[in-house]
Amino acid sequence: MSEKIRSVIRGTGSFLPERVMRNRDFEGIVETSDEWIRQRTGIAERHIAGEGETTVSLAEAAARRALDAAAWQPADIDLIVLATATPDNTFPSSAVQLQDRLGITHGFAFDVHAVCSGFLYALTTADMYLRNGQAKRALVVGAETFSRILDWEDRSTCVLFGDGAGAVVLEAVAAGEGTIGEQGILVSKLRSDGAHQSKLYCDGGPSSTGTVGHLRMQGREVFKHAVGMITDVIEACFASAKIGPEAIDWFVPHQANRRIIDASAKKLGIDADKVVVTVDRHGNTSAASIPLAVDTAVRDGRIKPGDLVLLEAMGGGFTWAAVLVRW
Repeated sequence: MSEKIRSVIRGTGSFLPERVMRNRDFEGIVETSDEWIRQRTGIAERHIAGEGETTVSLAEAAARRALDAAAWQPADIDLIVLATATPDNTFPSSAVQLQDRLGITHGFAFDVHAVCSGFLYALTTADMYLRNGQAKRALVVGAETFSRILDWEDRSTCVLFGDGAGAVVLEAVAAGEGTIGEQGILVSKLRSDGAHQSKLYCDGGPSSTGTVGHLRMQGREVFKHAVGMITDVIEACFASAKIGPEAIDWFVPHQANRRIIDASAKKLGIDADKVVVTVDRHGNTSAASIPLAVDTAVRDGRIKPGDLVLLEAMGGGFTWAAVLVRW
């Protein structure tokens, strides 16, 4: 294509299960306390999927809200990229199941698996398909039911995670002069390093154990690497866009741990008032984390058209990523 294209976000949506599990609810399950959890993570509560709720059902609800926000119909979508580490089935993908639920019979749909970085991997993937002309309008979803892979006797992990889904809809738009002031996805930086896989992983799988398995994490090791890796991709975004942290209107980090969020913002020189934080209410929802936080900030009026928004995440693998978007 000779014409330069930008992927513009036209709508956002999110959905959380009805059941809320507060820190004190863990006191009869594992040896912990509300104070212990808050102090180390900043988490106060999280949502847990109930009977009949699955990754795909949460994704559908979030997707429909994003479509409504854009005043689009499902038939307007010709690409679905769904990020999840907790699919409904080993196959087919959760994306094609979502496609069917939405009544879409054209285009194409697939899953992306990069754990907590999954949404940014999915967003970048959709952006590339839109920019090269293979699709015109895309639905990008991050959806998880991590409660289904937790070891509820492991207090170091079971208190951290929650369930939910978030979505955005993108449209391919002529980029004009292609300046940083124009709407759309400006820069994406993706990284991974499999040497760290044993620090955050699930100990099951169809080919290895024939079971789903449970999440396992070396918390101190993850924390030790997190701030440096996050800084790496964000500084790469700044360099590509030829801007500094002062240019950012909103910073939407992966919602894993309040300490990591605060330390990253401080190291990068991003004002604390520009940081969107939802970890206290959602816990770590993996691939759903960023779109949930984005939708929260859009709907409460913080993120507005024209704002420069920085998204970042780090997850199992290790994977890490950052995306710069002009809203």
